[in-house]
Amino acid sequence: MSPSSTQKKAPQSDTPTYAHYAAEDFVQGAGVAIFHIASERVVVCSAMDRRVGKYYFLPKGRRDAGEDTRAGAEREGFEESGYRNRVLPLPTLHHQPQAHPRLTAPPMTAEPIWIQLMPLARHTKQYLLFWYIAETLPPDVEPLLETPSNEPYKQPPAYPAGLTLKERVAMEPEGYEPLHHEGTGVDEEEQTYESHLVTVEEAIRLLGGTDDVMADVVRRGWEGIQQRQSMEQEGRDVPDQFESPEALAEAKRDTTLASVGGS
Repeated sequence: MSPSSTQKKAPQSDTPTYAHYAAEDFVQGAGVAIFHIASERVVVCSAMDRRVGKYYFLPKGRRDAGEDTRAGAEREGFEESGYRNRVLPLPTLHHQPQAHPRLTAPPMTAEPIWIQLMPLARHTKQYLLFWYIAETLPPDVEPLLETPSNEPYKQPPAYPAGLTLKERVAMEPEGYEPLHHEGTGVDEEEQTYESHLVTVEEAIRLLGGTDDVMADVVRRGWEGIQQRQSMEQEGRDVPDQFESPEALAEAKRDTTLASVGGS
């Protein structure tokens, strides 16, 4: 399947608008599509509803106080699906400015790819939900994050700068299945959730088809992974793409001084 073939049916952004919400009237949350890149599969959760029966969704939830949305997406992904994960930098289009001094625009970012605004608490609160793309963790990282059941969740290390997706896949033995943890839900409802590693095509179908935002999160995520793989295969070095603008400025300054000194 080529997820890009569904582009014409993908959901569209709504018209920008003005709205105002005091702190006590909004809630921020984050969700995540967790990919196992080696097997080209993605994690989808399911639950039972007495009105509609079994339904499928991507893990999501409110961020904790003091937690940024990316970390919240990773934590919610683990709690609701049982799969540890980390946000994956991809060549995602966005309009966020680069850190000063703005000498370059690194093509790999870990920015959200969708945001949804939904009413919450009987339409008395505004919910702002950010969607991210993540990957399952390599087997050597999993043991570093184990904690007793009575201790807080431990955030995984960020995706390493300069690590290509090919190198990342090579860190797993052939046929490796990402570790699934039981009992990670933090309340009675989450404890009933089931999770499934399915193909991209199956995930899009289970999530409601190509006109659903969650399905489009999966589609965009997989296209971003494929695009990054193509960039790396074409020889566009990832290490430079991950350098901060400050590091690039320092390198440029050193090069200029060396050039002046040698003249």
